[in-house]
Amino acid sequence: MQKQITSWYSPALNKEMPIASYGHYGFAVLLIPTAAADFLEYERFQLIDALSPLIESGKLRVFSIDSMNRESWMNHEMIPEHKAIRHNQFNEYVFNEVVPFIRNCTSNETFIYTCGASFGALHAMNLFLKRPDILNGVISMSGVYDLTEYTHGFWDEQVYYNSPQHYMPNLNDQWLLDNIRLSHHIHIYTGSGAYEDPDASRRFASILYSKGIWYDLDIWGSDIAHDWSTWRTILPYILNNKF
Repeated sequence: MQKQITSWYSPALNKEMPIASYGHYGFAVLLIPTAAADFLEYERFQLIDALSPLIESGKLRVFSIDSMNRESWMNHEMIPEHKAIRHNQFNEYVFNEVVPFIRNCTSNETFIYTCGASFGALHAMNLFLKRPDILNGVISMSGVYDLTEYTHGFWDEQVYYNSPQHYMPNLNDQWLLDNIRLSHHIHIYTGSGAYEDPDASRRFASILYSKGIWYDLDIWGSDIAHDWSTWRTILPYILNNKF
């Protein structure tokens, strides 16, 4: 499998940001780490290995970036307002730096799908919903879509605008809604086992339904826990059967 690691000094984040890519051809899957992990997390936990047949066949190319959660919602020494600022800077980094990088590595016509598990599922969904003009869909695994699950009681306008569970019911921007509806790749998957929250996926899917937005909701059984073994099974299944 072709693997490349590069980095650049991000103007949005004011720090060096690495990115790994796996593969040589196909549509692009942009992996957002879980919790406070880094750009090699999905490789360390063998998810890249689980995807290797699809990557090596040229069906898809994977890109993986660092999380900024340690410098935002998971930094308990930071004042909440600054956490929200850092979160927005991460969004801008993805939109204005990562997406152009992926297009430069592939083509301007390449479809890009965000993807994440756990906290990364919320970020992946939020990124797509904010910029469906440059991102073509999302795969969210084992996620909750309410950012207040991570803000420890803090609430302000920026929490609202980064919490899909909150802003989507009130979203009436026709241009955004029309672009979101163009995607046939909004995949919401979860288990029902230990530490999973299938009701979070049901609640969010019901909001999409109320907006006339297509989605693929699949809730697996009580033996499917919030763990890497689940995501190593779910993601190849989605990419094999839904794309």
